[in-house]
Amino acid sequence: MGSLGAGQNHALVYGASGITGWAIVNAILNAYPNDTTFSKVTALTNRPLSPEVAQWPQSDKLQVVSGLDLLAGDQGALESTMKERIPDIDKITHVYFFAYVMDADPEKEISINVALLERAVSAVENLSDSLKFVVLPTGTKAYGVHLIDNFPWKDKVPLSESLPRIPEPYASQMFYYNQLDILNSMSKGKSWTFCDIIPDVVVGFVPNNNIYCLAQALSLYLSLVRDIEGEGTEVVFPGTMESWKIQSNDSSQDIIARFAIYASLHPDVSAGQSFNATDNARSSSWSVKWPVICEYFGLKGVAPTNESGPDPVKYTVDNRDRWLALEKKHGLQTGRVGNERSFGGFPYFIMTMFNFERPLDMTKMHKAWGGGIEETDTKGAWWTAFDRFRKAKIIP
Repeated sequence: MGSLGAGQNHALVYGASGITGWAIVNAILNAYPNDTTFSKVTALTNRPLSPEVAQWPQSDKLQVVSGLDLLAGDQGALESTMKERIPDIDKITHVYFFAYVMDADPEKEISINVALLERAVSAVENLSDSLKFVVLPTGTKAYGVHLIDNFPWKDKVPLSESLPRIPEPYASQMFYYNQLDILNSMSKGKSWTFCDIIPDVVVGFVPNNNIYCLAQALSLYLSLVRDIEGEGTEVVFPGTMESWKIQSNDSSQDIIARFAIYASLHPDVSAGQSFNATDNARSSSWSVKWPVICEYFGLKGVAPTNESGPDPVKYTVDNRDRWLALEKKHGLQTGRVGNERSFGGFPYFIMTMFNFERPLDMTKMHKAWGGGIEETDTKGAWWTAFDRFRKAKIIP
């Protein structure tokens, strides 16, 4: 297999407070794949992040750099700022690019996210002779799952990495393709290479509010239901009977992070490749997962009947006073309910609109991972996330 290097690896994680960026830092600090693989990990975050809030293990290997704007000034200005703010930037070997800026306008979203990536990777390339590998996360939008009724591969499941790009006009609105094309051209003939990983719904903990964190939305909701309705209460699944039954694969933050790190250390199996990244070779359904998720909170998850169950985000917002009382009673972190960073549409979209089969073919990832292969199940993914939210005093 590829060379791991004798502990001289320096990882740079862009977007380190996001769901997967956080997990990459966490995995390295928890000695994955072993204690000597990385000598340093630099976590770049947009908003300030204190060690207490971050919940990473204490380590001399870690440096957190906050408030670095990748889009400010020209490339030269960015590079001099990075050189000034990031100790040992000249020794960075592995870049994990988990930064993303959402924009409702597809053209803007493409230009912003392509610029982010291009500037971020160019800066490291220009400042470090040691760069070996870049990992880019994409996602099942690359297969067109977000197109719902126009999802193009309904007859091609399980979805495999060999599928072509989605048809026009949708392909031109998909910034993942532009990012992959940029990495392809940037890395040609260079001493570094890249891969991309394709999770479906990412299950995990975030230290800061994150509108794309389904586990946060559900943990707030179910903690509140338990407080208001009491232990043993039946909680109707928030989606429809259709979305209750369909097959898909969850992607826990730890599995994604560990495979991303493994792939970056083994360019012989991963260079220039795309990999589906999920918890298990077997797909599952909400009918299996929902009861397990609710059980963590002492509740009973049940199927929808004629229509969707209560909307989790609306429920927490409607019962905000009760939540604030819970925060006070348990000394919880504040600012999680009823603000602009608790966008309500995401859970609804995931649990209701996704009402078609979209299982992923895991053959390629598992073959590449070889002897290091790991899998987990609903309890392993969701309960771990809930434990982390509890430890961080985000839920009681």
